[in-house]
Amino acid sequence: MKRQSSPIALLALLFLCLTFRARADGPAKILYENNFEKSAVGQVPEEFLVLDGNFAVQESDGNKYLELPGAPLDTFGVLFGPTTNAGVCLSARIYGTGKGRRYPQFGLGLDGQNGYKLMVSPAKDAVEIYKGDDSVASVPFHWKTGTWTMCKLRIRQTDGPAWKIEGKVWPQTEAEPKEWTITLEEKTEPHPGRPSVWGSPISGTPIRFDDLLLTGE
Repeated sequence: MKRQSSPIALLALLFLCLTFRARADGPAKILYENNFEKSAVGQVPEEFLVLDGNFAVQESDGNKYLELPGAPLDTFGVLFGPTTNAGVCLSARIYGTGKGRRYPQFGLGLDGQNGYKLMVSPAKDAVEIYKGDDSVASVPFHWKTGTWTMCKLRIRQTDGPAWKIEGKVWPQTEAEPKEWTITLEEKTEPHPGRPSVWGSPISGTPIRFDDLLLTGE
């Protein structure tokens, strides 16, 4: 004979389901956040580790941001925030300008200097995922000069076990797209490292970084 559940048991089950759903749909945990509004102009926040480049906080129109000068011409980066390897998402907005046929390259990264980077490459009309210094994935993307570009990079573990690296890029003036712009699947667990931002001022004009946000699952 089939046993029936009591009303109390059903209510308890309903409560557990609602609790689990609330936790799953709740806001992501903030691991690091910086909009540079409390930072001194002309300096770099103390917790930042500059790998190379003359990064400094600057201000215009009442807004502060981290700026990489337009010279010298090379690839420069800075590390910040806690050490992680997966189950995290990093976002930032980045501003750059082209000059003639020269365009900057910029983006953000997870898992340290030799980890994964989401790079906007206007000279290629592309968005790329780098692993260390090597481009391992690329999709078409048309960048608009003189605008703030939103960038988001996520690394999460999937079945297998495997890891998925996902990047999303869109103009600040537009709504965030539902789908990820670029994805990469890896079978090797990522090495731990700190978040980062990167820039190559190939056009000879500054690159600005703002609203850094690292969240965890």
